[in-house]
Amino acid sequence: MKKYIIGIDTGGTYTDGVLIETDSGAIMATAKEPTTHYHLATGTGQVLAALLQGSGVAASDIEQLAVSTTLATNAVVEGKGARVGLFVIGYVKHFRLPVVAVVFIKGGHTIQGVEEEPLDLENLVDTVRGLASEVDAYAVCSAMSMENPTHELVAEKAIGMLDPKPVFCSYRISQQAGMRERAATAALHAKLMPLMQDYIGGVQVAMIKQELSCPVVIIGGNGQTVTIDQAVERAGVTVASGPACTAHFGALQTIGDALVIDVGGTTTDIAMIENGRPILASDGCQIGEWQTHVEAIDMFTGGIGGDSHVLIDEQGALHIGPARVVPLSMAASASRSSSIHGAILPQASEWLGASASSRCIGLVAEAAVPAGLDDLVITFLRQHGPATPAAIGAAIGISSVPLEKHLEGLARAQLIFETGFTPTDALHVLGLISLGNSEAAKDGAAVLARIKGGDPEQFCQEVMRRTEKQIEDLIIDYIIHRYWGKSLTSFITSRDSHPVLGVEFSLKIPLIGIGAASRYFLPGVAKRLGTTVTFPEHCEVGNAIGAALLGKGASALSISLSDTKRQL
Repeated sequence: MKKYIIGIDTGGTYTDGVLIETDSGAIMATAKEPTTHYHLATGTGQVLAALLQGSGVAASDIEQLAVSTTLATNAVVEGKGARVGLFVIGYVKHFRLPVVAVVFIKGGHTIQGVEEEPLDLENLVDTVRGLASEVDAYAVCSAMSMENPTHELVAEKAIGMLDPKPVFCSYRISQQAGMRERAATAALHAKLMPLMQDYIGGVQVAMIKQELSCPVVIIGGNGQTVTIDQAVERAGVTVASGPACTAHFGALQTIGDALVIDVGGTTTDIAMIENGRPILASDGCQIGEWQTHVEAIDMFTGGIGGDSHVLIDEQGALHIGPARVVPLSMAASASRSSSIHGAILPQASEWLGASASSRCIGLVAEAAVPAGLDDLVITFLRQHGPATPAAIGAAIGISSVPLEKHLEGLARAQLIFETGFTPTDALHVLGLISLGNSEAAKDGAAVLARIKGGDPEQFCQEVMRRTEKQIEDLIIDYIIHRYWGKSLTSFITSRDSHPVLGVEFSLKIPLIGIGAASRYFLPGVAKRLGTTVTFPEHCEVGNAIGAALLGKGASALSISLSDTKRQL
């Protein structure tokens, strides 16, 4: 009897799936559905249902479900996830991380494991009391805790007596030197645990509805599989899950060197292939500002994708990303009247403009608002429909700073979402895709084009060029950092406008494009870098194929793609 494996990849915009016959490696069905952030089980369930129906395979014949996700990666890039309070114990040079607070207190041990200074428990206790209402989890990193974790253990116990929220200690997840990297690794696990709990719970609910009872594995950032429990307990291991699958799918296409580029809705992921194989980062993965000790594929991620927020500032300058919003074309209904889940949007001319707050807030109608929730923003959106932050603040009497903080909390709870103009909308205006309401995208482009000067098509072409350049800059920055250990981000991103120095870069290796958006942006990027780009068969669901490949064991599953058949 034939057996099958399902690969699932949940991204910030779409959830992709593939169903593969295990022995032959034949792809029996693929599926792509919008990721339903407010209830992740819905989108995952739709993909599973489409795969089973499209292939005619019975649920009982599925021997494994392998899952990857870029949700953790996206959360780091966008600054989302749990609110973390980080305690750094010991005499170290102060540093900053993108968490609610980094608190340095006395204590720590020497390299021989001898106490260097007593732990300042009084300071720790006072700080926890002040932070308790501001954070969702804590992380603790003490000097030389890999030699003697006593101060981390005492701090963990003390925090737990004051606040029941999770506490993550660095000694449990990193035995390497490097205080900042160990602290970042602990904070990363704390930041991502609630997200992974929600995601894995959604996968389990979707499986029950589809009567799937097969084993489930989660793909870690190093390409190894972890159990459901391990993925929750050490959520940071999933931070490069999607890129790991990207790299392994891309490696099917070459026996030489190449860069695999996955252009998604929220981020663009870059992975290096050497001699036909993905490689591991020697010193842990870096995503955005986070340099960690998490073992992962050698990769780089940046906040630019099809759903990146396009803004024009007060000086008329164009900015794209890293924040993600729902594209106007996808937020609008199929009819001419723009709507989000049944709620009518204000006309684009009423709220789009030259402002960092040029976005519209909508209530996720399907979300189950907790019973008894008395929230002024939720009440306003129910009564009046989608509105700008300024309109909401004026109506309920909240100034911009506390309102933005409150909106962040509602978005984190998946009760609201934001919509604005994006590169996906530019593709609709230029007639390159027609997945949503092109008229809504055209209305938005017309408003922004008037501000910039020019017609909507010219404006959208500029958005395309800027998106391509930001992807190009990511590639160059990754290459320089990988081979020379330097970061020249500020120079690379501003080199075209430098008054004295002009620099052009070229690549000596080809690009391999993955993701539905890659076909529209990577040809221009390849041309700018003087190289070529190929788009493998099924590249739109390449990460899901990579998940299936890694879930079964790279040496045990051979995938057939057109004339290519390789084992890793």
